[in-house]
Amino acid sequence: MNVVTKNVALPDGRVITLETGKLAKQADGAVMLRLGNTMLLATVCAAKDAVPGTDFMPLQVEYKEKYAAIGRFPGGFTRREGKASDYEILTCRLVDRALRPLFPDNYHAEVYVNIILFSADGVDMPDALAGLAASAALAVSDIPFGGPISEVRVARVNGEFVVNPTFAQMENADMDIMVAATYDNIMMVEGEMKEVSESDLLEAMKVAHDAIKVHCQAQMELMEAVGSTVKREYCHEENDEELRALVHEACYDKAYAVAASGNNDKHGRGEAFEAIREEFKSRFTEEELEEKAALIDRYYHDVEKEAMRRCILDEGKRLDGRKTTEIRPIWCEVGYLPGPHGSAVFTRGETQSLTSVTLGTKRDEKIIDDVMNQGTDRFLLHYNFPPFSTGEARAQRGVGRREIGHGNLACRALKNMIPADYPYCIRVVSDILESNGSSSMATVCAGTLALMDAGVKINKPVSGIAMGLIKNAGEDKYAVLSDILGDEDHLGDMDFKVTGTVDGITATQMDIKVDGLSFEILEKALNQAREGRMHILGKITECISEPRAEFKPHAPRIETMRIPKEFIGAIIGPGGKIIQGMQEETGATISIEEVDGEGIIEIAANNGNAINDAIAKIKAIVAIPEAGEVYEGVVRSIMPYGAFVEFMPGKDGLLHISEIDWKRFETMEETGIKEGEKITVKLLDIDPKTGKFKLSRKVLIEKPEGYEERERRPRREPRRPRGNE
Repeated sequence: MNVVTKNVALPDGRVITLETGKLAKQADGAVMLRLGNTMLLATVCAAKDAVPGTDFMPLQVEYKEKYAAIGRFPGGFTRREGKASDYEILTCRLVDRALRPLFPDNYHAEVYVNIILFSADGVDMPDALAGLAASAALAVSDIPFGGPISEVRVARVNGEFVVNPTFAQMENADMDIMVAATYDNIMMVEGEMKEVSESDLLEAMKVAHDAIKVHCQAQMELMEAVGSTVKREYCHEENDEELRALVHEACYDKAYAVAASGNNDKHGRGEAFEAIREEFKSRFTEEELEEKAALIDRYYHDVEKEAMRRCILDEGKRLDGRKTTEIRPIWCEVGYLPGPHGSAVFTRGETQSLTSVTLGTKRDEKIIDDVMNQGTDRFLLHYNFPPFSTGEARAQRGVGRREIGHGNLACRALKNMIPADYPYCIRVVSDILESNGSSSMATVCAGTLALMDAGVKINKPVSGIAMGLIKNAGEDKYAVLSDILGDEDHLGDMDFKVTGTVDGITATQMDIKVDGLSFEILEKALNQAREGRMHILGKITECISEPRAEFKPHAPRIETMRIPKEFIGAIIGPGGKIIQGMQEETGATISIEEVDGEGIIEIAANNGNAINDAIAKIKAIVAIPEAGEVYEGVVRSIMPYGAFVEFMPGKDGLLHISEIDWKRFETMEETGIKEGEKITVKLLDIDPKTGKFKLSRKVLIEKPEGYEERERRPRREPRRPRGNE
């Protein structure tokens, strides 16, 4: 067994160990990564040949966390790991987006990357290590790959940048970004921030890249040690250079004319491009097309791409006729749907989101039970992308990874604008009805509008924009594009999404497909994005400038109360009897929990009277009885010597027979008082030793004229029966 290890130092002195040659030796590449007690095994396997007709990179990345890694049993009846959680899917996407652009353009064999968390101690965050583990597995394999790469998380904690922070450090962070890069170029950025500046984001990216260079150097040394610098040979494409030249000669000028025409109709423009290709194909017989059709499609795609890019670089003309900094027309509307608690339509060009907001109580919180994360989530954002939004005639299946990723980005953009002490659980649902360029950014804008329509007191409105880049290799000329179209994303070199308020960035996601992207270009893109965000923000505030003062009539109302923790048991009652009784009597929903040494009560209902009734009952329970105060009580039991009256919830006092009226009664039957009767009493005294309450009804009744109380020997009170006595 030839085991090779390589250590990688983090800036704070912690050491990552990469080990290969011990485990999973039948895979094309396998590396066990260890940081402290966190251990990830990454494996990679690739098919020897491509499936005939494949013209894309069939890469599949899987990330899985084992509950045993941290000594836990999985939930559910089977007590076994099930489908991937949202967190695992998001980690897969981070790795996939960094690896995919670095495989050769003509490499089409199926590649499967599997990353498994086998050990964790809850200190170090494993998702920040998954990219390094996957790249190291590729590095020690013979699979063609343009890496190595690595990924790191950068957080700003107390004003200082920290690379791969611990869970504890993240609690005090105001910036959380994940950066993937090769030794020379940044490939991917994603994260959330609390309104940071463009310069701060750039500085964090530079810190990340400096750390990644160390990781890449270690992987190159690992490749040398295991002898994997020579990669396998492959032939996944057969080309006809004569046909390629013929397609270019016959189609380029026509494609350029369409690209420069400024047609802002997506389908009309697509049909014009399609007509050029079909016209070219018409010169061949059916037999010739059986052989050449796939090649013609591929070569024409390259022609279309070149025409679009040259039109932008040489003439500054985009496919829909806009300038590079111009934003498509925007219209928006709030309150479009009467049923939800808030709703909005946001349309930018040919991209449209219909978003709804639902307000709920603590019972509506999402329960999170991931391997490394347990708890609840009070702000949910779900994103749906049906096929009809792009005019596709196909069935709609379950939620895909893309929808989870886009929804997560929009969620990160908005969630920090919800006040920390906001009592409501909030669900935002964005349904994309049209799509031609950044529906996730439309979701952010529509989400802001819908939240304000629902009366949610967000701190500030948030807008988002997607930026693109056109830069040909070997040329200094480039163009940064604001508010990109779908084709500009597909045929361009960058997809850079930025969201934020008037005061700073709240979230970002960037994918880069070109080498040699300088920080100068990134700075220009960020500054241009800010101008676009401010323009869109203006359109949002024109529609609704601030959250509505009142909720919709059918939205739940929630009030919160804080009580000393010693009263929690009294409010809940034995077996939940008291709290359940209050809910039945008032119609309100009441929940209570202990937080930081005090009880937090949440009362929710669809009308104010129910909430007020519940609050009154709770205040009665937590109130401290005061001698001299008058109370409305209920007779709970009758004894020969008097009645026990519940004058406050959970608090009984003795109303002695002599304190019922000014007249003398020999028996309780003479008083006419019955169990369950409501009666007004005054608290005369509280025994300082026993805590017993002495009540009187007599003192609240006017004393008869000429009445003279006769002295009488008080009856001795027998012991009150307890339990089953």
